[in-house]
Amino acid sequence: MNMRINWVILCALVLLVIENAVVPWIIPSAWSERLLPHLCFIVTLFVATFAGRHPAFLFGLGFGLLQDLLSYGHLIGPYGFGMGLIGYLAGLASERKSTTIGFFIGTVIISGLLLDSIIYFIYKLFLITDLQYTYVFYWQVAPTALLQLLIALLMYVPVRRFLVKPSLASGEENPE
Repeated sequence: MNMRINWVILCALVLLVIENAVVPWIIPSAWSERLLPHLCFIVTLFVATFAGRHPAFLFGLGFGLLQDLLSYGHLIGPYGFGMGLIGYLAGLASERKSTTIGFFIGTVIISGLLLDSIIYFIYKLFLITDLQYTYVFYWQVAPTALLQLLIALLMYVPVRRFLVKPSLASGEENPE
């Protein structure tokens, strides 16, 4: 699994570049502050589901801090904290329950809502925003969570095939 995690890190770096360089051109300017896809966060949830809580924590912390530095520079740390915490919690939940697509959908929705809510409350704590939570939930949190769910569903089958090793039920020898 270690080699595959290295490939996932490389893919997440590519997704980080895409998120910061290509996605702003794709999303209409009127929705640019409303839809934030957080592609590395989605990969963090895949790592949590298929690799466990500890790699997901480190993955979320590292890419969250990169995201803080690259694109959302109001504070250093909210995305690192949020993505690390949610990656750990999602990994903990997936270790206690069998991984199905229904469970993964629930994880993506709840985690997406939780991440943007954590960011909002950290910004509210440090007086960076004065918006009401109901407005932020309607304007940014809910649409972003739905966009993340759509992207995660599009990525589910290829990522699962890549991260989950095929079973040896057919009697074949392990190539590793």
